[in-house]
Amino acid sequence: MTSAKPDPRGSEAFPRTRWGICGTGRMAGTIATELAGLGESGAELCAVGSRSREAAAAFAERHRIPRTHDSYAALARDPEIDVVYIATPPSLHCEIALACIEHGKAVLCEKPFALNAVEAARMIRAARERGVFLMEAMWTRFLPALTALREIIAAGSLGAIHLVVGGGGFVPTFDPRLPLFDKALGGGVLLDAGVYLVSMASLLLGPPSDVVARGYLGPSGIDQQDVLLLGHPGGAQAVLYVSLATRRSPDLEILGDRGQLRIEAPVFRPTRLTLRHGDEPPVTVEHPVAGSGYRAELVEVMSAFTAGRRESLVMPLNETFSIMQTLDAVRATLGLTYPQESARR
Repeated sequence: MTSAKPDPRGSEAFPRTRWGICGTGRMAGTIATELAGLGESGAELCAVGSRSREAAAAFAERHRIPRTHDSYAALARDPEIDVVYIATPPSLHCEIALACIEHGKAVLCEKPFALNAVEAARMIRAARERGVFLMEAMWTRFLPALTALREIIAAGSLGAIHLVVGGGGFVPTFDPRLPLFDKALGGGVLLDAGVYLVSMASLLLGPPSDVVARGYLGPSGIDQQDVLLLGHPGGAQAVLYVSLATRRSPDLEILGDRGQLRIEAPVFRPTRLTLRHGDEPPVTVEHPVAGSGYRAELVEVMSAFTAGRRESLVMPLNETFSIMQTLDAVRATLGLTYPQESARR
């Protein structure tokens, strides 16, 4: 439900969307800052939940949040919350989402949506049965460059897409305490960065009919470098790579029989598209992003919630599930199993 408060500008009451955040890390802070700037759009950040009372209190003080909870379950039960943003490591996404859904909360869950497709299916099934909104926080989908990309494809400027090629790499300082390097938390470059590329290939080509992957595991047991070859019905293919062992700005090239389009780096926050037809000079168009870039997905959630929609047309749940299936197939090829998965066998 939404509560209503008088518009300070003196117009009629307008719907408010009351937010809670699970987690107190970097992404939680970024979203808290964005929500603070969306008051005119109805956003009201009301509570934060953490496993640590101290961490929740410190986060609440920094972002001027009125209520704190010393567990994720307690935040899920908070009757004064409409939507929960989950900003924890992937290993906790399913558990928290299910608790929130059980208590009638809409959920925006950070990418990757879950640890695997089995968990994703549980989350989606619960949301549909309970009749609440659920969406993966694939923020890239809502940026201006991606809106323009969809329009270019719909207009037929590229013709039939036959090949998608792209990837990138970064070399973070190894720290076993970071979720990226912790296998038990769902670490690894595939779920951290590769999910953007798989999601982009899914947007362009749909679900793959064949998945081939090669890669290797690092000292902590997480995947450190992956190369993916995705086969799609009709013969289209995607060649994707992601690495923690080398540096390259991530971009993506889309090759059609009428034209080619490059999503200039960084592909997860693109601001430039370069279109080429045959021997004609390439044309680059700027698509600026306001602020951090997360605002558009938050507005999408609030618009859907206020309208009573249960999922986003831009990031639909069936596609999120398909993407998780592709990630599972890649990990199976690499022999990467998370501890939670092994314990269930």
